[in-house]
Amino acid sequence: MSALSLAVRDSSTMLRRNLLHARRYPSLTLNLLLTPVMMLLLFVYVFGDVMSAGMGGADRAAYIAYLVPGILMMTVGGTVVGTAVSVSNDMTEGIVARFRTMAIHRPSILIGHVTGSVLQCLMSVLLVGAVAVAIGFRSTGATALEWLAAFGLTALVAFALTWIAVGMGLVSPNAEAASNNALPLVVLPLISSAFVPIDSMPGWFRPIAEYQPFTPAIETLRGLLLGTGIGHNGWLAVAWCAGLAVLGHVWSTKTFAKDPK
Repeated sequence: MSALSLAVRDSSTMLRRNLLHARRYPSLTLNLLLTPVMMLLLFVYVFGDVMSAGMGGADRAAYIAYLVPGILMMTVGGTVVGTAVSVSNDMTEGIVARFRTMAIHRPSILIGHVTGSVLQCLMSVLLVGAVAVAIGFRSTGATALEWLAAFGLTALVAFALTWIAVGMGLVSPNAEAASNNALPLVVLPLISSAFVPIDSMPGWFRPIAEYQPFTPAIETLRGLLLGTGIGHNGWLAVAWCAGLAVLGHVWSTKTFAKDPK
Protein backbone atom coordinates (compact mmCIF):
# COMPACT_ATOMS: atom_id res chain seq x y z
CA MET A 1 0.00 0.00 0.00
CA SER A 2 1.11 3.56 -0.68
CA ALA A 3 1.77 6.02 2.14
CA LEU A 4 -1.43 7.88 1.27
CA SER A 5 -3.51 4.69 1.35
CA LEU A 6 -2.06 3.78 4.74
CA ALA A 7 -2.81 7.25 6.07
CA VAL A 8 -6.41 7.11 4.85
CA ARG A 9 -6.92 3.60 6.22
CA ASP A 10 -5.48 4.38 9.65
CA SER A 11 -7.32 7.71 9.88
CA SER A 12 -10.59 5.94 9.04
CA THR A 13 -9.89 3.37 11.75
CA MET A 14 -9.22 6.08 14.33
CA LEU A 15 -12.35 7.95 13.29
CA ARG A 16 -14.42 4.80 13.71
CA ARG A 17 -12.83 4.24 17.13
CA ASN A 18 -13.76 7.75 18.31
CA LEU A 19 -17.31 7.50 17.00
CA LEU A 20 -17.75 4.16 18.76
CA HIS A 21 -16.53 5.71 22.01
CA ALA A 22 -19.02 8.55 21.60
CA ARG A 23 -21.84 6.08 21.01
CA ARG A 24 -20.94 3.80 23.89
CA TYR A 25 -20.32 6.62 26.37
CA PRO A 26 -22.78 9.36 25.41
CA SER A 27 -22.99 10.99 28.85
CA LEU A 28 -20.25 13.57 28.17
CA THR A 29 -21.78 14.62 24.85
CA LEU A 30 -25.26 14.83 26.35
CA ASN A 31 -24.04 16.91 29.29
CA LEU A 32 -22.30 19.35 26.95
CA LEU A 33 -25.37 19.45 24.70
CA LEU A 34 -27.66 20.18 27.64
CA THR A 35 -26.03 23.57 28.34
CA PRO A 36 -26.95 25.31 25.06
CA VAL A 37 -30.46 23.82 25.14
CA MET A 38 -31.02 25.12 28.67
CA MET A 39 -29.60 28.52 27.72
CA LEU A 40 -31.93 28.65 24.72
CA LEU A 41 -35.00 27.82 26.79
CA LEU A 42 -33.94 30.16 29.61
CA PHE A 43 -33.40 33.19 27.41
CA VAL A 44 -36.56 32.57 25.39
CA TYR A 45 -39.10 31.72 28.09
CA VAL A 46 -37.65 33.46 31.17
CA PHE A 47 -35.78 36.48 29.81
CA GLY A 48 -37.35 36.64 26.35
CA ASP A 49 -39.82 39.47 26.90
CA VAL A 50 -37.34 41.59 28.83
CA MET A 51 -34.53 41.06 26.35
CA SER A 52 -36.74 41.74 23.34
CA ALA A 53 -38.09 44.92 24.96
CA GLY A 54 -34.53 46.13 25.44
CA MET A 55 -33.84 45.65 21.72
CA GLY A 56 -36.09 48.38 20.43
CA GLY A 57 -39.39 46.81 21.44
CA ALA A 58 -39.03 43.67 19.32
CA ASP A 59 -41.34 40.78 20.10
CA ARG A 60 -40.29 37.38 21.39
CA ALA A 61 -40.24 35.84 17.88
CA ALA A 62 -37.77 38.48 16.74
CA TYR A 63 -35.56 37.79 19.77
CA ILE A 64 -35.62 34.05 19.05
CA ALA A 65 -34.40 34.80 15.54
CA TYR A 66 -31.62 36.93 17.00
CA LEU A 67 -30.68 34.43 19.74
CA VAL A 68 -30.51 31.11 17.89
CA PRO A 69 -27.34 31.73 15.80
CA GLY A 70 -25.42 32.56 18.96
CA ILE A 71 -26.71 29.45 20.71
CA LEU A 72 -25.64 27.32 17.74
CA MET A 73 -22.09 28.69 17.95
CA MET A 74 -22.15 28.12 21.69
CA THR A 75 -23.06 24.51 20.94
CA VAL A 76 -19.92 24.13 18.84
CA GLY A 77 -17.75 25.65 21.57
CA GLY A 78 -19.27 23.38 24.20
CA THR A 79 -19.00 20.20 22.13
CA VAL A 80 -15.28 20.55 21.46
CA VAL A 81 -14.66 20.59 25.21
CA GLY A 82 -15.43 16.87 25.04
CA THR A 83 -12.65 16.52 22.47
CA ALA A 84 -10.10 18.01 24.87
CA VAL A 85 -11.23 15.56 27.54
CA SER A 86 -11.11 12.61 25.14
CA VAL A 87 -7.60 13.46 23.93
CA SER A 88 -6.39 13.88 27.50
CA ASN A 89 -7.83 10.49 28.43
CA ASP A 90 -6.04 8.83 25.52
CA MET A 91 -2.75 10.44 26.50
CA THR A 92 -2.96 9.56 30.20
CA GLU A 93 -4.52 6.11 30.04
CA GLY A 94 -1.76 4.55 27.94
CA ILE A 95 -3.51 3.85 24.64
CA VAL A 96 -1.43 6.44 22.77
CA ALA A 97 1.76 4.89 24.16
CA ARG A 98 0.54 1.59 22.73
CA PHE A 99 -0.23 3.20 19.38
CA ARG A 100 3.30 4.62 19.24
CA THR A 101 4.71 1.09 19.22
CA MET A 102 2.53 0.02 16.30
CA ALA A 103 3.15 0.45 12.58
CA ILE A 104 0.42 3.02 12.03
CA HIS A 105 0.29 6.51 10.57
CA ARG A 106 0.87 8.54 13.74
CA PRO A 107 -1.03 11.68 12.66
CA SER A 108 -4.09 9.47 12.12
CA ILE A 109 -4.62 9.47 15.90
CA LEU A 110 -5.19 13.22 15.88
CA ILE A 111 -7.03 13.15 12.56
CA GLY A 112 -9.50 10.66 14.01
CA HIS A 113 -10.17 12.93 16.97
CA VAL A 114 -10.59 16.03 14.81
CA THR A 115 -12.85 14.43 12.22
CA GLY A 116 -14.97 12.73 14.87
CA SER A 117 -15.30 15.98 16.80
CA VAL A 118 -16.40 17.96 13.73
CA LEU A 119 -19.06 15.34 12.98
CA GLN A 120 -20.29 15.43 16.59
CA CYS A 121 -20.39 19.24 16.49
CA LEU A 122 -22.54 19.20 13.36
CA MET A 123 -24.87 16.62 14.88
CA SER A 124 -25.16 18.65 18.08
CA VAL A 125 -25.93 21.80 16.08
CA LEU A 126 -28.66 19.94 14.21
CA LEU A 127 -30.21 18.75 17.48
CA VAL A 128 -30.12 22.21 19.07
CA GLY A 129 -31.43 23.66 15.81
CA ALA A 130 -34.35 21.23 15.95
CA VAL A 131 -35.19 22.46 19.47
CA ALA A 132 -34.98 26.04 18.21
CA VAL A 133 -37.41 25.30 15.39
CA ALA A 134 -39.75 23.59 17.84
CA ILE A 135 -39.96 26.73 19.99
CA GLY A 136 -40.52 29.10 17.07
CA PHE A 137 -37.31 29.84 15.17
CA ARG A 138 -37.85 30.34 11.44
CA SER A 139 -35.36 31.07 8.69
CA THR A 140 -37.71 32.23 5.95
CA GLY A 141 -35.42 34.90 4.54
CA ALA A 142 -32.45 32.64 3.74
CA THR A 143 -31.80 31.17 0.30
CA ALA A 144 -30.46 27.68 -0.39
CA LEU A 145 -27.01 29.13 -1.04
CA GLU A 146 -27.09 30.95 2.30
CA TRP A 147 -28.10 27.75 4.06
CA LEU A 148 -25.17 25.99 2.42
CA ALA A 149 -22.83 28.80 3.45
CA ALA A 150 -24.17 28.61 7.03
CA PHE A 151 -23.45 24.88 7.12
CA GLY A 152 -19.94 25.46 5.77
CA LEU A 153 -19.26 28.20 8.32
CA THR A 154 -20.40 25.96 11.18
CA ALA A 155 -18.12 23.15 9.97
CA LEU A 156 -15.21 25.58 9.61
CA VAL A 157 -15.66 26.95 13.14
CA ALA A 158 -15.92 23.39 14.49
CA PHE A 159 -12.73 22.39 12.63
CA ALA A 160 -10.75 25.37 13.94
CA LEU A 161 -11.92 25.06 17.55
CA THR A 162 -11.36 21.30 17.53
CA TRP A 163 -7.67 21.72 16.73
CA ILE A 164 -7.38 24.18 19.62
CA ALA A 165 -9.17 21.69 21.89
CA VAL A 166 -6.85 18.89 20.79
CA GLY A 167 -3.86 21.00 21.79
CA MET A 168 -5.45 21.71 25.15
CA GLY A 169 -6.06 18.01 25.69
CA LEU A 170 -2.47 17.11 24.81
CA VAL A 171 -0.94 19.50 27.34
CA SER A 172 -3.37 18.65 30.15
CA PRO A 173 -2.24 16.19 32.83
CA ASN A 174 -5.74 14.73 33.27
CA ALA A 175 -9.31 14.96 32.03
CA GLU A 176 -10.35 17.47 34.70
CA ALA A 177 -7.54 19.83 33.73
CA ALA A 178 -8.45 19.43 30.05
CA SER A 179 -12.04 20.41 30.79
CA ASN A 180 -10.88 23.47 32.73
CA ASN A 181 -8.37 24.49 30.06
CA ALA A 182 -11.08 24.35 27.40
CA LEU A 183 -13.48 26.46 29.47
CA PRO A 184 -12.78 29.66 27.45
CA LEU A 185 -14.43 27.98 24.45
CA VAL A 186 -17.66 28.00 26.49
CA VAL A 187 -17.20 31.40 28.16
CA LEU A 188 -16.31 33.45 25.07
CA PRO A 189 -19.75 33.05 23.44
CA LEU A 190 -21.31 34.40 26.64
CA ILE A 191 -19.43 37.69 26.25
CA SER A 192 -20.04 38.03 22.51
CA SER A 193 -23.00 39.32 20.50
CA ALA A 194 -24.87 36.06 21.08
CA PHE A 195 -27.50 37.49 23.45
CA VAL A 196 -27.57 41.25 22.88
CA PRO A 197 -26.16 43.57 20.20
CA ILE A 198 -22.72 44.97 20.86
CA ASP A 199 -24.08 48.53 20.56
CA SER A 200 -26.14 47.99 23.72
CA MET A 201 -23.08 47.07 25.83
CA PRO A 202 -21.13 49.54 27.98
CA GLY A 203 -18.37 51.29 26.08
CA TRP A 204 -15.56 49.73 28.12
CA PHE A 205 -16.94 46.23 27.48
CA ARG A 206 -17.52 46.49 23.72
CA PRO A 207 -13.92 45.74 22.65
CA ILE A 208 -14.00 42.50 24.66
CA ALA A 209 -17.12 41.37 22.84
CA GLU A 210 -16.11 42.67 19.43
CA TYR A 211 -12.49 41.59 19.08
CA GLN A 212 -12.85 37.86 19.63
CA PRO A 213 -13.52 34.96 17.25
CA PHE A 214 -17.10 34.16 18.22
CA THR A 215 -18.67 37.54 17.49
CA PRO A 216 -17.90 37.68 13.73
CA ALA A 217 -18.84 34.01 13.40
CA ILE A 218 -22.17 34.61 15.15
CA GLU A 219 -22.90 37.75 13.15
CA THR A 220 -22.11 35.91 9.90
CA LEU A 221 -24.28 32.94 10.82
CA ARG A 222 -27.08 35.28 11.88
CA GLY A 223 -26.95 37.12 8.58
CA LEU A 224 -26.93 33.88 6.59
CA LEU A 225 -29.81 32.24 8.47
CA LEU A 226 -31.99 35.35 8.47
CA GLY A 227 -31.15 36.45 4.95
CA THR A 228 -29.70 39.78 6.06
CA GLY A 229 -26.33 41.31 5.20
CA ILE A 230 -23.13 40.04 6.81
CA GLY A 231 -20.87 42.97 5.90
CA HIS A 232 -17.22 42.44 6.78
CA ASN A 233 -18.04 39.78 9.38
CA GLY A 234 -17.78 36.97 6.85
CA TRP A 235 -14.15 37.69 6.06
CA LEU A 236 -13.35 38.21 9.74
CA ALA A 237 -14.94 34.87 10.66
CA VAL A 238 -13.01 33.01 7.96
CA ALA A 239 -9.77 34.73 8.96
CA TRP A 240 -10.29 33.84 12.63
CA CYS A 241 -11.04 30.22 11.72
CA ALA A 242 -8.01 29.93 9.44
CA GLY A 243 -5.71 31.43 12.07
CA LEU A 244 -7.03 29.25 14.89
CA ALA A 245 -6.91 26.11 12.74
CA VAL A 246 -3.28 26.71 11.76
CA LEU A 247 -2.32 27.60 15.33
CA GLY A 248 -4.10 24.57 16.76
CA HIS A 249 -2.68 22.21 14.14
CA VAL A 250 0.93 23.35 14.64
CA TRP A 251 0.56 23.32 18.42
CA SER A 252 -1.06 19.87 18.47
CA THR A 253 1.27 18.16 16.02
CA LYS A 254 4.42 19.52 17.67
CA THR A 255 3.19 18.54 21.12
CA PHE A 256 2.15 15.08 19.96
CA ALA A 257 5.48 14.50 18.21
CA LYS A 258 7.41 14.94 21.47
CA ASP A 259 8.44 11.72 23.14
CA PRO A 260 6.57 11.16 26.40
CA LYS A 261 8.57 11.71 29.56
